[in-house]
Amino acid sequence: MNNNNLGNMGKVIAISNHKGGVGKTTSAINFGAGLVKAGKKVLLIDFDPQTNLTQSLDISDPENDIYSVLKGEQKPEPIKLLKNFFVIPAVSALSAAEIELAAEAGREYILSEAIADLKATFDYIIIDCPPSLGLLTINAFTASDEVLIPMQAEYLALQGIGKMLGLVDKIKKRLNPNLQISGIFITQFDSRKVLNRYVFETIDSHFGDKVYETKIRNNIALAEAPNAGQDIFRYQSTSNGAFDYLQLTKEYLRREAKS
Repeated sequence: MNNNNLGNMGKVIAISNHKGGVGKTTSAINFGAGLVKAGKKVLLIDFDPQTNLTQSLDISDPENDIYSVLKGEQKPEPIKLLKNFFVIPAVSALSAAEIELAAEAGREYILSEAIADLKATFDYIIIDCPPSLGLLTINAFTASDEVLIPMQAEYLALQGIGKMLGLVDKIKKRLNPNLQISGIFITQFDSRKVLNRYVFETIDSHFGDKVYETKIRNNIALAEAPNAGQDIFRYQSTSNGAFDYLQLTKEYLRREAKS
């Protein structure tokens, strides 16, 4: 364990975009793995009923999962992937949580309360959010210190980002005054495409220093790694995908040190 010997609490980061197919789960896994490479102790939480993160790490029929934790049936027991790298998986039944938890008192705080004790154990807790703005995402944002937004450099992505920012603003005002947007970064980037460059420039001019310089390029190894149940660094450490996610992690840590 490191960085917590002075009683510091770990930072909770929601990886979120309500538009699907932006590389959200890929980013949660490989940003987390990049932080581990930087010497941090990291917990991933699969908070998406599609269970893509759980499947990408080759976990099936887990004995402990985030749905059971939310229902109060279990205490969270992270599964060890590697030294300093842990996960709480999801099951597809998590999709029922939106309805089942709707009548609960303080329903927006259920995840926050469930993971409170884990914050003393980990440097970073990374939540892979569902591609929606429902109760699960509200829970994730209420539990988080920061939201990190992966985004494709495409026209429709520009239109959708406003809804995300609107929800973050509401959560900040009503439920979690400490919530911040730590940044927006571009995924599936192809510098040869005029549209990709144009959208990046538009995002950059609109959001300024919230936009990361690091762009995650299109890379076949990133698509292949989940089939092997591995993060990109274990699957192909020399790939562009591994290089880009390591750069993203370094840029995040530089920005964090300045803030």
